[in-house]
Amino acid sequence: MEKRILTYRKYIDELLTKEDVNWETVKAEHLVQIGFFQHERLIHLIVTVLFALLEVVTLCTSVLMFTPFLGILVVLILVLLIPYVRHYYILENEVQKMYGQYDEMQNKLGKGFTMNR
Repeated sequence: MEKRILTYRKYIDELLTKEDVNWETVKAEHLVQIGFFQHERLIHLIVTVLFALLEVVTLCTSVLMFTPFLGILVVLILVLLIPYVRHYYILENEVQKMYGQYDEMQNKLGKGFTMNR
């Protein structure tokens, strides 16, 4: 998913440098893609939060009654949590950039808004 979102965003960045583009069509497709990535972002947020909660519960349990198994489990969950946080971070930032791209498309269509109104 990371490769897909990065490739798509770069593709749109390239389109935004051109003038001979049907912006209505591109904008409609862009909204669909934003929806897909928002859904993916939501799913990864849920998974990341659940892994973080599992890590906290496991860590607290291991502090209260340490066993080698719990110590290993704390480390294993942390090893899984780090890539989830990284992936969610990438999804979040790229979707935010896609919102900016949408605003640029609106400006090209003359339908944009400014934040200083």
